[in-house]
Amino acid sequence: MQKNVKFKNNQLLLAGNLYVPAGFNETKKYPAIVVSHPGGGVKEQTAGLYANKLSESGFITLAFDASYQGESEGTPRYLEDPYARTEDVRAAVDYLTTLSYVDTRKIGALGVCAGGGYTVAAAQTERRIKAVATVSMVDIGSLFSEGIARAVPVEDQIKLLEQVSGQRTAEANGSETLHGPYVPQELEEGMTGTMAEGHEYYVTARGCHENAPNRFVFTSFDKIFTFSAFSHIDKFLTQPFLAIAGSDADTRYFSEEAVQDAASRDKELFIMDGATHVALYDQPEYVGPAVEKLEQFFTDHLK
Repeated sequence: MQKNVKFKNNQLLLAGNLYVPAGFNETKKYPAIVVSHPGGGVKEQTAGLYANKLSESGFITLAFDASYQGESEGTPRYLEDPYARTEDVRAAVDYLTTLSYVDTRKIGALGVCAGGGYTVAAAQTERRIKAVATVSMVDIGSLFSEGIARAVPVEDQIKLLEQVSGQRTAEANGSETLHGPYVPQELEEGMTGTMAEGHEYYVTARGCHENAPNRFVFTSFDKIFTFSAFSHIDKFLTQPFLAIAGSDADTRYFSEEAVQDAASRDKELFIMDGATHVALYDQPEYVGPAVEKLEQFFTDHLK
């Protein structure tokens, strides 16, 4: 069963979909999981898919739209602010603690793609999160500044920041907010990898949603570039930690590095053979085993 809910992140009202298990009884206490969507995504896409499936295993799950995105409040629309998105995770935990049927001692968090990075970032200081899992995780700070495999030279990164600064000046003097695409709106011949996969998921009928128009505020870059999802995981990410990544994903190194560096004594990198980054969003042959692994992980640590 799914219920539309609203909750606050400071002054912004966020929109979520709350999933409850079959046979749900409000007088009982259930473990709960917060689920964060990828950059450019919304709760109705892969986050909702995972949340729904995990609810079938006896968890209360909450998939929600990030601040400034989807059905959540915030202007400018489609701002990608890593610090707000990390706070979104904490605010979602806040909301779960207000529900009488949630066992507040048994709250976990799951994030997909950039949502995985934000989940890891939040869990370092959010001690109410008792177990942390990610699927196709990326650190958006590194991905957007350095590119895949950290191939973008620093001088090119600075050039982009110069453009961002110029755009801020333009907008301060009356220009309209400039937006850019998360993934290519049109594919160039021979384009492969996560960006090409992202086009197929977000722009075509495969995964597109009216609330996820493949755009973000261009000046988001000045917030994203200095964000690090993993900055203190060697000290503070002590909770049980599971990272699921595809063997053929060009972003696999983010999960490998996070598991290697995390302070947790109970941590696992689970590689899905044959899967790419976006295949884990919705392809049944990969989502099925991933959900089974997540169900076991959260059962072991939250039930």
